[in-house]
Amino acid sequence: MLEIFICEDDERQRSQLKEKIEKYILMEDIEVKLALATGKPQEIVTYLKENPKTTGLYFLDIDLGCDTNGIDLAIEIRKLDLTGKIVFITTHGEMMHLTFFHHIEAMDYIVKGPEFEDVARRATICVKEAYGRYLTEQELPSQNTLFKVKIAGKVHIYQIEDIMFFTSIASRKLALHLKNGQVEFSGFMKDIENASNHFVRVHTSYTVNVLNIKHIDNKNRMIEMNNGEKCFASVRGLKLLKRVMTELEVDD
Repeated sequence: MLEIFICEDDERQRSQLKEKIEKYILMEDIEVKLALATGKPQEIVTYLKENPKTTGLYFLDIDLGCDTNGIDLAIEIRKLDLTGKIVFITTHGEMMHLTFFHHIEAMDYIVKGPEFEDVARRATICVKEAYGRYLTEQELPSQNTLFKVKIAGKVHIYQIEDIMFFTSIASRKLALHLKNGQVEFSGFMKDIENASNHFVRVHTSYTVNVLNIKHIDNKNRMIEMNNGEKCFASVRGLKLLKRVMTELEVDD
């Protein structure tokens, strides 16, 4: 079951968000429960340590009015729930860059405005999306839905569906292109193409995810991904790509 956590030090806002999410869960009749709504970040950490198999969706305020802020809490959550979805809800829009700096890979970043309904609407959209991903992860083998990579000594996990392609940027250095943004890590392209049957090496420097191909330009040997980015392909790479897409029954 997907579990939802709220960490917000403002009691009124915490109660409002809790009420909205619980109403949404009841209305949609989905297998989701609101496990904990608190203003104390350590309570979430303690819960995860006591329940190591938790799959969670976390709504975190940045400024929690204590020594631990939302960024710090997210880093701890990542250690205990590798596939958990994190959403920041805060008045500090200017701090969004810190989530990229710490490789937190937030699902969403909701800036509080004068109307709470805007926050509630975005939050319920996150619940819907997180639950959809949770169901997909339960139905498919984990090796086909997740990609693990070590960055700066920490293991990071990405959904295969969020990965566009990989490219070589230097000797033993690769870039992972996601729907929004990219991360760099040390590795070899030959290891990437073996990591999932959805990854196809179409060029010496490019390995694409067949699930996110938008268009193939055979004449110019160019592959456009769903996020608009483009990759080069060799003649041999295109032939291999076509064969794999046929085997996986993926439309081009």
